[in-house]
Amino acid sequence: MGKIISLANQKGGVGKTTTAINLAASLASLGKKVLLVDADPQANASSGLGIDIRTLEFTIYECLIDGVPPLQAIQPTEMENLFVLPSHIDLVGAEIEMLNTENREHVMSKLLNEVKNDYDFLLIDCSPSLGLITVNSLTASDAVIIPVQCEYFALEGISKLLNTIKIIKSKLNPNLEIEGFLLTMFDNRLRLANQVYAEVKKHFQGMVFEVAITRNVRLSEAPSHGKPVLLYDAESKGSQNYMDLAKELIDKNSK
Repeated sequence: MGKIISLANQKGGVGKTTTAINLAASLASLGKKVLLVDADPQANASSGLGIDIRTLEFTIYECLIDGVPPLQAIQPTEMENLFVLPSHIDLVGAEIEMLNTENREHVMSKLLNEVKNDYDFLLIDCSPSLGLITVNSLTASDAVIIPVQCEYFALEGISKLLNTIKIIKSKLNPNLEIEGFLLTMFDNRLRLANQVYAEVKKHFQGMVFEVAITRNVRLSEAPSHGKPVLLYDAESKGSQNYMDLAKELIDKNSK
């Protein structure tokens, strides 16, 4: 049975979607079958893997709102083991449309349970908010990865996310765990970045991934080419970082 992991942080610009794309691709290259679930209306994870959402008949929106089976919406990618459940701008209105739905917090759970056994990992790229779609994503998940940018105010907003996770654990999904905090946009030449790194590791002892994702030009260029960095420049530091993260995640989940 596949493990469902949300990537969540309501603070934008922390490398959440970049991590979703490149962790998914790295896991796939290591032989794991992966479904990337794009639950962000901006659909950047979909386009970052070469999916043109304008040409699609079905996306996650139709699955959540109209009950379209996920198999009709899931798309293959350039990588053999990597598949995407694409998003769409219409997802912006889905939260209002779901207000009268029975068990509205469990719609994503029901949806992903249909395909959970087909994959080793299902990664959900959450939207940068704590609205109903993100609550659905966390309710459907076994665990959550929290990307944290190595900059001033890095921990700002995390307490709100942790509180949301705590509420979801107590009311909706008692099995939800924090898979780990992931430090992103790390530059070891900067004293501030090293201070943030040390502070996060101290604050969340034993809950921080060993690998930190360094700032990397190739990593930021790759999405505009519709490719994960692994296919854009496999030798780049960013590609190596995400490969190390994938290995760390696999190792952690094989114990």
